[in-house]
Amino acid sequence: MSDAGIALPGHAYVPGVSPRHDDDAFAALRHTAHSDMSVQELASSEAFRAGLHFFHMGYYWEAHEVLEPVWLATPAASAERHLVQALIQLANARLKVEMGRRRAVIRLCDMVCVHLAEAGRTGRPQIMGVSLVGLKRICDDIRFEINAL
Repeated sequence: MSDAGIALPGHAYVPGVSPRHDDDAFAALRHTAHSDMSVQELASSEAFRAGLHFFHMGYYWEAHEVLEPVWLATPAASAERHLVQALIQLANARLKVEMGRRRAVIRLCDMVCVHLAEAGRTGRPQIMGVSLVGLKRICDDIRFEINAL
């Protein structure tokens, strides 16, 4: 998916380190995902695309913020809901790495693995255009990083 046209926030928010964004800073992006959208429309929404882009660029708190309405709009217990929840928890895990909260990172990575396993029950290697193996690899890298500290 292209990230063209998705502007990065002025800074990445890390609690205790940098200033928090205004409450409505991501409202426009968040409003691009809503419950009357199909899974395909959600996967193409600015909220989902921005969430992925923010995550890959190191804006973990911001990724969580814009992915949350996508997660809420996915069908309950669906592979898509598990995938988006895994993405949100991965973003949280990366944020906790930056905050030096090792136990939280391990707990979040365990949650990611559960969500990825549930999403993987479909047998599809990708959900909403995102590789399940790729997310598992990121999770494994996070575990390695936190264990090396």
